[in-house]
Amino acid sequence: MPAVNTSEVKKSDIVGMIEHHREKKGVLIPLLQEVQDRYGYVPKEAVEIIAAELDVYPVDIYGILTFYAQFHLKPRGRHIIKVCMGTACYIMGGKEILDHLKGTLGIEIDQTTEDGNFTLEVVSCLGCCGMGPVVMVDEKFYGRCDLQKMDEVLQEYGK
Repeated sequence: MPAVNTSEVKKSDIVGMIEHHREKKGVLIPLLQEVQDRYGYVPKEAVEIIAAELDVYPVDIYGILTFYAQFHLKPRGRHIIKVCMGTACYIMGGKEILDHLKGTLGIEIDQTTEDGNFTLEVVSCLGCCGMGPVVMVDEKFYGRCDLQKMDEVLQEYGK
């Protein structure tokens, strides 16, 4: 997902997306998904345009954006690192992996590196308990992780 400079948010682009969805029931969620697909997150400027065009309060849009975990209100990195903190992964060293990544990347949970390359997230379970600790980068799983393996994974993605 590309990060976008909010000055690149064009009213005509957002209005075009609105027109694509206007006749559908429940227009807001699919519209917000399309905006996020385009920009990598839902910029404030897009919310303002959508609210004005659809005659809804911005707070109603933010209610949707903050309720559903799929939506993001700030730019995210080119690569999303998800560290499993489920019971099995945690016991097998997930916390140490998380701490190592935070230190190596210089960011906290739900933050993005200054170069925009990585966003670090924590998840409750990735469903691979037998391979713990597990880390997911974008759509790729890494099991039986240790600190050395994490350094190799970061190198693979450009750190």
